[in-house]
Amino acid sequence: MSPLNNKPPLAHAVALATLGASLTLPNLAHAEFIKDSKASLELRNFYMNRDFRQEGGNKGQAKAEEWAQGFLLRMESGYTEGTIGVGVDAQGLAGFKLDSGGGTAGTGLLEPDRSGGSQDNYSELGLTAKLRASKSTLKVGTLMPKLPVLQANDSRLLPQTFQGGQLNSLEIDGLTLDAGQLQQVNYRDSSDYEDMTINGGGRRNIVFQKGLTSDEFNFASASYKWTDKLTTAYSYGNLDQFYKQHIVNLVHVLPIADKQSLKSDLRYARSTDDGSSNVDNKAFGAMFTYGLGGHAFGLGYQSMSGDTGYAYVNATDPFLVNYVQIGDFANKDEKSWQLRYDYNFAAIGIPGLTFMTRYLSGDDVDRGAALSDGKEWERNMDIAYVFQDGPLKNLGVKWRNATTRANFGNDLDENRLIVSYSLPLW
Repeated sequence: MSPLNNKPPLAHAVALATLGASLTLPNLAHAEFIKDSKASLELRNFYMNRDFRQEGGNKGQAKAEEWAQGFLLRMESGYTEGTIGVGVDAQGLAGFKLDSGGGTAGTGLLEPDRSGGSQDNYSELGLTAKLRASKSTLKVGTLMPKLPVLQANDSRLLPQTFQGGQLNSLEIDGLTLDAGQLQQVNYRDSSDYEDMTINGGGRRNIVFQKGLTSDEFNFASASYKWTDKLTTAYSYGNLDQFYKQHIVNLVHVLPIADKQSLKSDLRYARSTDDGSSNVDNKAFGAMFTYGLGGHAFGLGYQSMSGDTGYAYVNATDPFLVNYVQIGDFANKDEKSWQLRYDYNFAAIGIPGLTFMTRYLSGDDVDRGAALSDGKEWERNMDIAYVFQDGPLKNLGVKWRNATTRANFGNDLDENRLIVSYSLPLW
């Protein structure tokens, strides 16, 4: 089903009005609209293998393994001239199955079919109307928000998208304001828009009415850059009927010496119910990173308290310091820490080559009065290279490896191999 048919009425109306305006305005008004436009095509080849290590696998499935090819066409116009500039963005997404069989579907790379396998292909077309006045921009249509209260997920073949409206304002130097409403979501392995729900997986103890969904996520965010080294932010999010959430964040970079610095990233979130759930959570996180030349050494801590674990819109990326490749370490009462190491090989004359490894451990998870506390750990490793010049310029290769074990949930080993190529079209 085409997502254009599922557009909220406001999004559809503004998109059509914008297209109409672009066809009828005088040629002079089109100057910046055309001159500032740009387009790119990303080719994303993705292989993923998730090996379930516990006895019996995951509900009888020993592993999930798929290979797919994605095409991501993105086009952005400039704005027409005048007090209020008008523009339109478009994106076309398509995914194709290369291999998925023998009961190995379910990686999230491809759209599921009714038999428990995966569709041969799936696609999405998104349109976004935009209006700009001074340093403020209103976008209505297809959106991919990146805010503390909601971050669209782009960790598979195709990204997660939303339908709604978002206002961004940069009128005051150093201050970034965002506000808006999202109405529906298109998951990363889907071609249809649907209402939203809460992530209630793991041992979060989040309870809500079965089948309950929401077509309204309201948000507002303010971020202020006090200096080049200090930024603070406040964000509010409300998934109607599920939860309300307040998040504060502080990021500070302390220069120590030549090519040395200490970065502090502090986060606190308070989540409460919104009438039809039992959400009650306080989440604190801190990540400290010491940079030394091409090296970065990180130490993180995260703590959950309250009657439930952390609340966020299903399948999005939670704003947590210990949210990593597989787990988020955000179960009820969970306490977790992280050790991380990064190296940028540009420091020794190999730009484009990067390496990361980290280890996380969590405990004190509430599994119920009759069971002992839950424990889990996860280890990740990423190595990536992006060609900097020559005929392969912009070709990127990344290998992501993860292992996780727990006395609740799935034990698994995972590998992801991603080959991507970005081609500017104009």
